[in-house]
Amino acid sequence: MGLDIRIPLGLVFLLIGGIMGVFGLFTQGDSALYQKSLGMDINLVWGGLMFAFGAIMFFFGKRKKVSDAPAAPVDVDIARPRH
Repeated sequence: MGLDIRIPLGLVFLLIGGIMGVFGLFTQGDSALYQKSLGMDINLVWGGLMFAFGAIMFFFGKRKKVSDAPAAPVDVDIARPRH
């Protein structure tokens, strides 16, 4: 049927992970924001993980699409011997 969920799922995780990662980079020095998470930049860590997961899903979805391409048609007249 051609429906592959990995491509849109990868794009969603790439987008959300990228937004979270950029937000984590801009708020890296804000100690009040990350006080509840023991000073760890959760947005940067999970944004990076989500971005990596999205990249993997998108890569495997695109790789599958390329390998599903049909082979070149064989000319029947050349393949069949003539008598």
